[in-house]
Amino acid sequence: MLVTFSSKAGADILMLAQHAKPLLVIIGKTDDKDLLKRGVFMPEQLDASILRLEQAIAAEPRQNHEDEQDSDLPKDALTMPVGLRQRSFPLLDLLKRAQAQQVPVIWEAGSGW
Repeated sequence: MLVTFSSKAGADILMLAQHAKPLLVIIGKTDDKDLLKRGVFMPEQLDASILRLEQAIAAEPRQNHEDEQDSDLPKDALTMPVGLRQRSFPLLDLLKRAQAQQVPVIWEAGSGW
C-alpha cells in the first residue's frame, strides 16, 4: 500500500506503507498497530513533528560503509541498507517547507493509482 504526503508547500511524496509507518510512529501520529487511513499535520504541530523526527535521526547510529571488509570491491547500492536519515529526508523537507509557509501536510494511505 502507498502513503501519499501532500501539501501546498511542495510536491507530493509517495512512500510504501511499511516505510511511512515508522516515520509516523516516531512523529507520534499513529501507534505501532495500525496505520491510519488519513491524517494531517496542522501548521501548529509542525515544530514538534520536525523536532521529534530530527531527534530520532540524531539518535540513530551512523553507518560507515567504508569500514566494511573488502572495501576495494564495488558496492551495489541496492544491497546497502537505507537508514532513517535517508528514508525520512523527503518528508522532513516537506514538513520544513510547510512550516515556513504555515500550511498543513496531509497524508492518505491507499493504492495511489
